Amino acid sequence: MDEVLVIGEALVDIVSAPGRPAVEHPGGSPANVALGLARLGVGTRLLTRIGDDARGAQIVQHLRSSGVELAEGSVTDSPTSTATAVLDAAGVATYDFALQWALPDDIGVIEARAVHTGSIAATLSPGGEDVLRLVEENAGRVVISYDPNARPALMGERAAALERIERIVRASDVVKVSDEDLEWLLPGADPLQVIEAWRASGPALVVLTRGGQGAVGVLASGLVEVTAPKIEVADTVGAGDALMAGLLHALDQAGLLTPDSIGELRTKPAADLAPMLTHAVRVAAYTCTQAGAQPPTRTQIEGWAQA
Repeated sequence: MDEVLVIGEALVDIVSAPGRPAVEHPGGSPANVALGLARLGVGTRLLTRIGDDARGAQIVQHLRSSGVELAEGSVTDSPTSTATAVLDAAGVATYDFALQWALPDDIGVIEARAVHTGSIAATLSPGGEDVLRLVEENAGRVVISYDPNARPALMGERAAALERIERIVRASDVVKVSDEDLEWLLPGADPLQVIEAWRASGPALVVLTRGGQGAVGVLASGLVEVTAPKIEVADTVGAGDALMAGLLHALDQAGLLTPDSIGELRTKPAADLAPMLTHAVRVAAYTCTQAGAQPPTRTQIEGWAQA
């Protein structure tokens, strides 16, 4: 099928900040990636778990209004999950979660050209075990992208989380990880050495994000670094997810997001990655200018980049 399948949690972010009343926004890292992809014009389907309740209906409307289709089995009788995001004075969020994660029993061969997963969905039981199985069983027949998006409060013991994460990294083609993720997973390690080791273990491309400092991507041919534009930050909710969507969109536009073409990425000169990574960073920066996880449409990001 000519679409990207995103597998992972969709939930409601309850965002609170000093001096402001709490506001609810649809969110969840994989759901945010699906939203970002669809807004950029990439056909996208989301396999998730939401309740047949008011918050679930809010998520469905939010996703479908931007073109995301829900996979069969995504709506359940359980309550829709929530994440309470508390913003500090700089707009940086910390999270507290109330969620359940599981997948339908009959998921097997994936019918899509590419699959993205990550965050809570790839680690939280019982669904995390199914995600790991699906990634490993379908590696090589679809393009697999992954963002660990570490949530220490939900991931248990660090060594076990790292072992799970690195298994998925080895089965993936494209990996995005933040410097904050690596600081928790591998305290004191050199992030550039880690992403090079991860790339050598299997993926064609590993990208390290560094917040307002931009991002670094590593291919077999070398490393490329891009800076982030200077912006006025509303908050950082969904910024990493937007960058992931922007990266996958850029790969898609370059004809590199199909099982037959992903191998080309392994032989690309590092310089060829620069415009794709620049696009991804701009998508993330735009999202930081908006309240909540609101990634841009293709028209919005093109106009914003020109301005």
